[in-house]
Amino acid sequence: QVQLVESGGGLVQPGGSLRLSCVASGSSFSSNAMGWYRQAPGKQREVVAEIGTGGYTNYADSVKGRFTISRDNAKNTVYLQMTSLKPDDTAVYYCNKRLGRWDWGQGTQVTVSS
Repeated sequence: QVQLVESGGGLVQPGGSLRLSCVASGSSFSSNAMGWYRQAPGKQREVVAEIGTGGYTNYADSVKGRFTISRDNAKNTVYLQMTSLKPDDTAVYYCNKRLGRWDWGQGTQVTVSS
């Protein structure tokens, strides 16, 4: 079973930037499209960015132009570069594959506040 470990979150002021990382154990990472998801308090988990096995990317309208997803298959890692952060981006961020689901990791908290 693949294990997912997210990191890189923190407290940042509005307009700031963060880079999240997610390392997946196991050998099936490179054959799966991956996504970054977030869950804000009292809200459902939502996908914010996805990247295919060939590098195709897609973004939720709310983050388009501000977030960039990338992956390094040699490191079994998917990244989320976040810029121009807003208070509405405050959430716990998770990664997972796009088709089906591995067990969720612990996530990484992103708090955008002045």
